[in-house]
Amino acid sequence: MEIQSMSSAELAEVNRNVAEYNARIRSEQQRLPQQIMGRDEFLKLLLTQLANQDPTSPIEDREFIAQMAQFSSLEQMTNMANDFSRLARVLMGNEATSVLGKSVELFDGETLVQGSVQAVLREDIPRILVGGNYYHWDQVTKIYNEGEQNI
Repeated sequence: MEIQSMSSAELAEVNRNVAEYNARIRSEQQRLPQQIMGRDEFLKLLLTQLANQDPTSPIEDREFIAQMAQFSSLEQMTNMANDFSRLARVLMGNEATSVLGKSVELFDGETLVQGSVQAVLREDIPRILVGGNYYHWDQVTKIYNEGEQNI
């Protein structure tokens, strides 16, 4: 790979873009425990590279194709991650629905709650109706077959 020199204006533009990107990442990292480069950032960097390339020595075809393949892979991985998240929500909803009529134990803070599941709300984290109150599915610690619970 050949290193191309940039004019001072081009270098200043790249430095400004990098500084903006780093500032945005720092502010997002304060809200999120872990942040990775997304497709928007990748595309912005690719476009900045194309806009600031030396016209007498443009980017090689194979380099551009490799970068586009990386972008395509990133897009596919993002779509797969979204699909896996949807699948996890569906599976969690199905699991919660499968306990309708069964007895469960769950903790509401430090209080142990026992009872039969009367209804299920299918949300991102499903909620179950036990004893007249809704609880998040992830609070359930035990599920009993019918007639096996010691209440």
